[in-house]
Amino acid sequence: MRVNGELKDLATTVAETDEVTPVTIDSEDGLSILRHSAAHVLAQAVQRINPQANLGIGPPVTDGFYYDFGVDTPFTPEDIKSISKEMQRIIREGQRFTRRVVTEDEARAEMADEPFKLELIDLAGGPGSGADAAEGAAVEVGGGELTIYDNVTKDGEVAWKDLCRGPHLPNTRMIGNGWDLTRIAAAYWRGSEKNPQLQRIYGTAWPSKDELKAYKERIAEAERRDHRKLGVEMDLFSFPDEIGSGLAVFHPKGGIIRYEIEENLRRHLLRNGYDVVNSPHITKKDLFQTSGHLQTYADGMFPPMHLDETVDEDGNITRQGQDYYLKPMNCPFHNLIYRARGRSYRELPLRLAEFGTVYRYEKSGTLSGLTRVRGLTQDDAHIYVAQDQVKQELETNLNLVLDLLRDYGLNDFYLELSTNEEGNPKFLGEPEQWSTAIETLREVAVASGLELVADPGGAAFYGPKISVQARDAIGRTWQMSTIQLDFNQPERFELEYTGPDGQKHRPVMIHRALLGSVERFFAILLEHYAGDFPVWLAPLQVVGVPVAEQYGEYLDGIIAELRQHDVRAEVDHSDDRMQKKIRNHTTHKVPLILIAGEQDREAGTVSFRFRDGTQENGVPVADAVARIRQAIATHALVLKAGDLA
Repeated sequence: MRVNGELKDLATTVAETDEVTPVTIDSEDGLSILRHSAAHVLAQAVQRINPQANLGIGPPVTDGFYYDFGVDTPFTPEDIKSISKEMQRIIREGQRFTRRVVTEDEARAEMADEPFKLELIDLAGGPGSGADAAEGAAVEVGGGELTIYDNVTKDGEVAWKDLCRGPHLPNTRMIGNGWDLTRIAAAYWRGSEKNPQLQRIYGTAWPSKDELKAYKERIAEAERRDHRKLGVEMDLFSFPDEIGSGLAVFHPKGGIIRYEIEENLRRHLLRNGYDVVNSPHITKKDLFQTSGHLQTYADGMFPPMHLDETVDEDGNITRQGQDYYLKPMNCPFHNLIYRARGRSYRELPLRLAEFGTVYRYEKSGTLSGLTRVRGLTQDDAHIYVAQDQVKQELETNLNLVLDLLRDYGLNDFYLELSTNEEGNPKFLGEPEQWSTAIETLREVAVASGLELVADPGGAAFYGPKISVQARDAIGRTWQMSTIQLDFNQPERFELEYTGPDGQKHRPVMIHRALLGSVERFFAILLEHYAGDFPVWLAPLQVVGVPVAEQYGEYLDGIIAELRQHDVRAEVDHSDDRMQKKIRNHTTHKVPLILIAGEQDREAGTVSFRFRDGTQENGVPVADAVARIRQAIATHALVLKAGDLA
């Protein structure tokens, strides 16, 4: 239940004046409590089997939970089977989760054999203040006091205990049978490679076995759509070892999809009053000091290159060198373009856009296909506006974002408002500026009519942001576009414009990415469509398959006409049988197969074969060409007969 807004165990004593609301197990809060309780049972089961295992952290996460352990030998799949059986026993025992408040000294005494728990208690430096000591640590020491949860048997004996802030289910039996252990991984304690490597066991938990089954089916579908798998099968991109981790190369088929994505975006930009600019990949250190990136983002940047130093024959330095950095962001360069000459209020809004490749030193363990890379191209833009233009420009850009995403077949959105944390030195600028910026973004978000979700502490160091969250074909949520309001950078770069009063004024800066990283957007689209792209994005849009060799020339003429209209098309003149050709091109996800035999040649027609195996026969060539062009122009998704208008 929630008591006066705070989550509490059902065993909590409440007063008549308290405001109490129930928490059902299928709600967001309820699922989190269920999964955290399952994590405790996992840890108890591990220590029943291996009492020497040291406990790390066991928080609930999206769709599940994990627990980290310090063990001498890594877990094996056989271990997981044994741990699962032990968890089932604990669940059937119906042990009660019982909460106790303890002092720091008491916590240390009770956790004396748990070095990782002791470290969390020491880091807290006072009850609850160590919640950010490690990812997930808030479930242990994130409250206003230190607490321990005992697992108590029906006989009243304490079977096991853990440092935890709770709350939990009333007893282990309520975990039911809608859970499973899913995988094993390694994880450094508190996320640092300098710390011991722990063994992590992941699991999932749901209110019922049917919901667990549905979840597993969604996971299987997600694996089928995995862009890393499809990227290999469709020959779209790769990550050669010779280049390095997180650095992708796009093959011809992937390259043409990427080209279409970027060209479509450029058309949107030019129609909406953007100026296209370009900037280099490296710069001197001073630029990132001015922007604040070196002070706030250095861990995410590649190490500097020390260049331009000269040394005489005796080894004496005759000219000092300078540090150059690969750029992690494009905004400082755009600020210099703005500052290159005087600006008038008549030029505002000034919209500078760039497909700028940036480089970020992501930890190797966090890299994941195209969704988390070290080299990425941002569809970046920075817009400079007068104060009275801010709200209108934000509204215009939010509408542009939504229109563009719909262009790619993404239609299910909500918004997230990322704000700063009061007192956190990471966030630069005056509190009044942050307050104004946040309220302006909130008004624009509410006016859109879309659901708005709060993201406290998720802002960039220079200002708050709205991000558009889109749900894909199987219901997963992806952060797509971001619009950030920045009063800070113009101040740091001393940007000015001459107002109608003849005086100098400071512009407001809007950072905006419509698609974000092109690489990541590519991956999202690939998974959203499971490789079955709309015709306009398909690497090969049309392939001609003759019924027999003698009809190949007839199809050559049709394909040549399509190519005159910039359709990516070819005829399969291979020696394979017709059915094998159709099967091959269907496997390769070609959206439209044109088949022609004697009747078609005589009548000047062609037959369509679609990806689902359906056909439409006897279509006049002129009509077929027109319909193909229309499908490309309208960005239609063509999977079956009837989709091709």
